[in-house]
Amino acid sequence: MAQDYYDLLGVERSADGAAIKSAFRKLAMKYHPDRNPGDEAAEKKFKEIGEAYEVLSDDQKRAAYDRFGHAAFQNGGGPGGPGGAGFGGGFASGAFSDVFEDIFGEFMGGGGGRGRGRRQSGRGADLKFEVTVELGEAFAGIEKEISVPSSEACDVCEGSGAEPGTSPTTCSTCGGAGRVRMQQGFFAVERACPTCQGQGETIETPCSNCGGQGRVRKNRTLAVEIPAGVEDGTRIRLTGQGEAGLRGAPFGDLYLFVRVRDHQLFERDGADLYCHVHVPMVTAALGGEIEAPTIDGGRVKIKIPEGSQSGRKFRLRSMGMNQLRRPVRGDMFVELMVETPTNLTSRQKELLREFCEEGGGNDCPQSNNFFDRAKEFWDNIRDAS
Repeated sequence: MAQDYYDLLGVERSADGAAIKSAFRKLAMKYHPDRNPGDEAAEKKFKEIGEAYEVLSDDQKRAAYDRFGHAAFQNGGGPGGPGGAGFGGGFASGAFSDVFEDIFGEFMGGGGGRGRGRRQSGRGADLKFEVTVELGEAFAGIEKEISVPSSEACDVCEGSGAEPGTSPTTCSTCGGAGRVRMQQGFFAVERACPTCQGQGETIETPCSNCGGQGRVRKNRTLAVEIPAGVEDGTRIRLTGQGEAGLRGAPFGDLYLFVRVRDHQLFERDGADLYCHVHVPMVTAALGGEIEAPTIDGGRVKIKIPEGSQSGRKFRLRSMGMNQLRRPVRGDMFVELMVETPTNLTSRQKELLREFCEEGGGNDCPQSNNFFDRAKEFWDNIRDAS
C-alpha cells in the first residue's frame, strides 16, 4: 500500500503551502541522488517525496487526494497522467518551478544555478593566514609584508593549462556549457560535465609546467595594511588574493586573522588600557609626582596625593587605544602599587620604629579598622560558646 503523502513529507494534514514546501526542500536536499550516489533507497525516497509534493502543492490535486486518497490518481488520473502537471516537465513546469532553483542551485554550480559562468566551477580556494602584531602596532596601524603559500597563474601557458602553441578545445560532451542534464528517474538534474569538470573546454596537450591546471604553487609576498585599532581576532578580507582558479577561473579570497601580542606594561580591554605603576612607600605617604608610559611611546605626569594606597586608580581620558575606523580613543587607567622597602639598613629600621612610636597607631586607620572588626568577630565567637 502506498505511503500517505502527508506522512512522506512529515507534515500535518492541516499544513499550509509554505510548510509543505519547506518540508519538501529539506527532504529533497537530504535524499538527492547527487548526495547519495549509488544509494537506491535514497533515490526511491527522492521519487516518493517528489510525487507527494506535486500533489500536495497543487490545490486541486490536494483536494482530490484528501477526499479519495491515492485512488484519485489511478487509471491515468494521477501525477504525470492526463490532466496532471506531470514530473516530466522537470525543472521548467508545474509546482516544481518555484522551488527547484533554490533546492538544487548547489548541484548546478552553487549560489544561483544556471546563471553562473562555466569558469566559476574552477574558482580558486579561499586562504586563511594569521598575522601577529605588537600592541603598539595595533594602536597606530602598520603595513605588514607577509609571504603566503598559494598558487599563481602559470607563466608558461598564461593560465590556460594548454602547452604553448596549442589551445583548449570546446568539450564535445557538454558543447562548452560546462554542465550536462541527466535524467534521474522522473527528474532532470543538471550537474558539472564529467568530461571537462565544468570548464566547458578540454586540453589535448597539457602544459608541461603546470600539468594542465593553469596554476602552479608559489609563495606570494603581499603588503597588507593593518588598520589602527585592530583587536585580537580581527578578520580582514582581501578579495581576489586567494589561490588562483583552475585554468583561468577567478581567484579565491584571502582572510587574514590578526593576533595581538601581550604587552609588557599594558593590559587591554577593548579600547581601554590598564597599567600598574609601582611607587615607593614614601612617595605614596608624602605625595609627589610620577611619570607613567603611554602606548604611543610618550610619558604622562601624575600627581600622587599624600596617603595614597595600593589599588588607587587614575583615569587618563583619551589616552588609551585608537578605535577601529573611529576618530576617538579609549581611556588609560593607572593603578598604584605601593612598594614596601626591602633590604633595610639598621639605621632605616631604627627610623621606622621611631616613626611608628611617634604616630601612636593613628597613622594607619585602615589597619586599625580591620583589627577592630577582627576583634569584634572573635569576641562574638567566644560569647556564643
